[in-house]
Amino acid sequence: MIRAGDTVGYEGAVYALQNQASMPVTPGARTALARFWARLIFCRWPSVTLFGPTDARLPKWFREADWGVKIDYHRTSFLPPNLGSVDVEAGGFPLKISSAPRAVMECLHLASGGDDLVEARELMDGLNNLGPMIVQTLLEACTSIKVKRLFLYLADAAGHDWVRHIDRSGIDLGSGARSLVSKGTYIPEYKIMVPRELVPDAKPRL
Repeated sequence: MIRAGDTVGYEGAVYALQNQASMPVTPGARTALARFWARLIFCRWPSVTLFGPTDARLPKWFREADWGVKIDYHRTSFLPPNLGSVDVEAGGFPLKISSAPRAVMECLHLASGGDDLVEARELMDGLNNLGPMIVQTLLEACTSIKVKRLFLYLADAAGHDWVRHIDRSGIDLGSGARSLVSKGTYIPEYKIMVPRELVPDAKPRL
């Protein structure tokens, strides 16, 4: 129901999904990061990215409504629903959205080429005050080898202090090499091929 004269945006619709339909659907990736950093200009990404578990299909009323912005909905299982989510005020509604470390992992999950990975490096550079405990929890729960290797590599490259407190012995990084781009630089520590643009100013882990 909408009151006369009211305008309902996607935030109100997501609030209804979370609180009335009990669906663990959350804004994530770039959409969530834009909430944390004013310097991230939302108009660069004219769509809203939502995540939900593999069995959570958006209802018909949500799919067919015009929310004034493109909705990109991803049903995934590489992280448990709501793990690492935070509460924010958005559009007058209290919403659960992905925390900064989870949002970067979601960006890495969606990355399909070199440009996406270069952007992820820029995003990681801004994560200088993360809590190691939540990062540890997310990395241990994550089932994507690609995401975990990339996240740790980019964290190493950024040289953040919190990286030293991550216990890598509890994180399954799999085996075998992963080629994320057709041509690039091989990182033997993580057995990944990354774009050359990510490598020149990388800082070694202490």
